Amino acid sequence: MKKVFPEGFLWGGAIAANQCEGGWNQGGKGVSVSDVAKFKDPDIMKDINDVHSFCDITDEEIRQALESNDEKMYPKRHGIDFYNRYKEDIALLAGMGFKVFRLSIAWSRIYPNGDDLQPNEEGLQFYDNVFDECKKYGMEPLVTMSHYEPPLQFCLKYNGWYDRHSIEFFTRYVDTITKRYAQKVKYWLTFNEIDSILRHPFMTGGLIESRFAPAEFESVEYQAMHHQFVASALATKICHENIPGSFVGCMLTKRTIYPYSCRPGDILKAQQEMRAVYAFSDTQVRGEYPAYLLSMYENKGIKLKIGKEDLNIMKAYPVDFVSFSYYSSTCAADDTTNLEIGLENTARGVVNPHVKKNEWGWGIDPIGLRVSMVDLYDRYRKPLFIVENGLGAKDTVEANGSIHDDYRIEYFKQHFLSMHKAIVEDGVKLLGYTSWAPIDLISNSTNQMSKRYGFVYVDLDDYGNGTYKRSKKDSYEWYREVIATNGASILNEEG
Repeated sequence: MKKVFPEGFLWGGAIAANQCEGGWNQGGKGVSVSDVAKFKDPDIMKDINDVHSFCDITDEEIRQALESNDEKMYPKRHGIDFYNRYKEDIALLAGMGFKVFRLSIAWSRIYPNGDDLQPNEEGLQFYDNVFDECKKYGMEPLVTMSHYEPPLQFCLKYNGWYDRHSIEFFTRYVDTITKRYAQKVKYWLTFNEIDSILRHPFMTGGLIESRFAPAEFESVEYQAMHHQFVASALATKICHENIPGSFVGCMLTKRTIYPYSCRPGDILKAQQEMRAVYAFSDTQVRGEYPAYLLSMYENKGIKLKIGKEDLNIMKAYPVDFVSFSYYSSTCAADDTTNLEIGLENTARGVVNPHVKKNEWGWGIDPIGLRVSMVDLYDRYRKPLFIVENGLGAKDTVEANGSIHDDYRIEYFKQHFLSMHKAIVEDGVKLLGYTSWAPIDLISNSTNQMSKRYGFVYVDLDDYGNGTYKRSKKDSYEWYREVIATNGASILNEEG
């Protein structure tokens, strides 16, 4: 019998509106936090690991951005022009046989200022068109409600998710989109990498750090996170009511952290850091704050303002499944003296000497994906969905236009083999897999194009130059074959 993935396994890819759509001033869209994110020139960056500074911003920088219509300095304003080229892009993805397509709705395209009382019909119609195009090719949309782009006015006027009004504004938006797309979207995610509010608070929570005293900012972040937890629970409730049979998931940054050594201090340090990862999914899956997080609040003197019904709401409406991103693993040590510190996704950790690194210093660890799947499934006993995983690399276009990305094929192959082992040997229930990102787009923190993930190449460079022409890399046909055979093309190579 041939080895394959489970019947009905959802193969596909994932993008985000803020990194690909563009059309920042088209169709009635409001300005979002991503539209004021500056390009970071790779030739002059001092520390590529300083993710927080990449994403931090001040009121003065926002003012300067709003006075400019520049799209090269603010590249997420043009993205890869998915807003105008979505038919072409969806056709290319369908050509690989995608069963599922993860994308996000730009909140500011539906409610331009966040607090509007009526939605923007042009924005609603755009996503109607996108979902209709998906249906044409038999692709199931997996839609993220909030993916790194709160409306900017919501941030300026209310201090983003720190203000309790955020729950009201977000649930109004959720009610609108779930009613509008009730017949078109079954799978939903509430907040992309909800834990990232601690790493890039402006991008995730609309928090402008310079507005708060340094000593109070950590409390501000956790208060904003509390509002997102309540909003996520209410979004799950609304989605279930508006779309019977819908499936709502949380989404976390799955950091996998190993002890640097078998020294008890290193093992304890890794356990503590993993708790910081699980705090977010623990709350959304189990519907209540874990004891260790409450202890941390008490020990740090963090006092959340919790509404009378907040905890009841969180308990009553937990998510249906757990989705996550996985790119790399890292290590933790009690004493990091003389140890190399590097980047792991958008966090930092002790570099694992036993793991190869990509061009951006992220550890390539397929076994870590299996470890992650087993840990999450054992912890929650709810279906999993891998919604981000991929290799960022600099691709070379040959004279004849071909792009030979064997390194990307090898990366995916090894991760798929680990996925399959987790399913068949460890008993993990995995709904599907969406690679990040099947078509090249603007990178999240540095706003660059040179860090490419796609099976489809986009002719656009870091400085906004290019034709936007799409072309297939070698990995395109390889992934098409994986999907067509439900994984048999690689699983049976292994014997």
